[in-house]
Amino acid sequence: MSTQRIYVAGHRGMVGSAIVRQLQASNAGTIVSRSHAELDLTNQAEVSAFFRAEKIDQIYLAAAKVGGILANNNYPADFGYENLMMECNIIHAAHTHGVQKLLFLGSSCIYPKHADQPMKEEALLTGTLEPTNEPYAIAKIAGIKLCESYNRQYGRDYRSVMPTNLYGPNDNYHSQNSHVIPALLRRFHEAVKSDAPEVVIWGSGQPMREFLHVDDMAAACIHVMDLEHSVLQNHTQPMLSHINVGTGVDCTIRELAETVARVTGYQGRLVFDTSKPDGTPRKLLDVTRLQALGWQASIPLEEGLSSAYQWFLEHQDQYRES
Repeated sequence: MSTQRIYVAGHRGMVGSAIVRQLQASNAGTIVSRSHAELDLTNQAEVSAFFRAEKIDQIYLAAAKVGGILANNNYPADFGYENLMMECNIIHAAHTHGVQKLLFLGSSCIYPKHADQPMKEEALLTGTLEPTNEPYAIAKIAGIKLCESYNRQYGRDYRSVMPTNLYGPNDNYHSQNSHVIPALLRRFHEAVKSDAPEVVIWGSGQPMREFLHVDDMAAACIHVMDLEHSVLQNHTQPMLSHINVGTGVDCTIRELAETVARVTGYQGRLVFDTSKPDGTPRKLLDVTRLQALGWQASIPLEEGLSSAYQWFLEHQDQYRES
């Protein structure tokens, strides 16, 4: 058992909980965590006092205020302020209390709305962001640049990873606020229960998206955190240090829906409502840098969807009224 004290910020979230599971399975060290009720990460004094007391060696910064298009559009100030405050407080307190290693988790929405596909790390700050989640994206960009700045000025070893669309245990299956995979899993599950003759899906089904199981994401985070500093330096630059995390493979929304139908056992018709918007035609991350650093995803989409559906079946009571 390692003597490292590892703080996982956001340990109850989908990504944070997956990181905790894998760290515990490998006896990586003592996991330190705090709920929001125990520690308000937007409060600088509370965060500083926490670090002073806990003598942390490593940090996985997975805490964030997250939501779909509707939430981002309705509460832009909340998404901008809370994410900026959390990352600023944690990264600065990590430095002032002598924590040398930190991993910051961002989002693929940092890239310009019209970035070339697949999106390379170099696309950062080369164009206009998607307006609906611009404050969230800017907060995540600020987190990357804050990590790089403490590295450049103080010699810290603060790293950043940018995941593609994630799914898996502890995902949000709320009927209005969920992302595409939990929304489809729930919709097809309910169609099976009600013996519905068809399931209607927004758009043409032609847009392409990339999906990564959260257990793969957690494994990638730990892999990047554990890399020797010299190895990382060979593949990154001081002011272009973030690393994309994805599968490098995408599928159409139609193909996704057909896979979800198989996983849930739905045998009715799929109807695509072309009066509804498609969104961006394609969003795929270039994962060349991550693969060069020795990691690639291992959970195929259908296998991952099956495990996600099993988790939903075991926890569906909590979504019954939503």
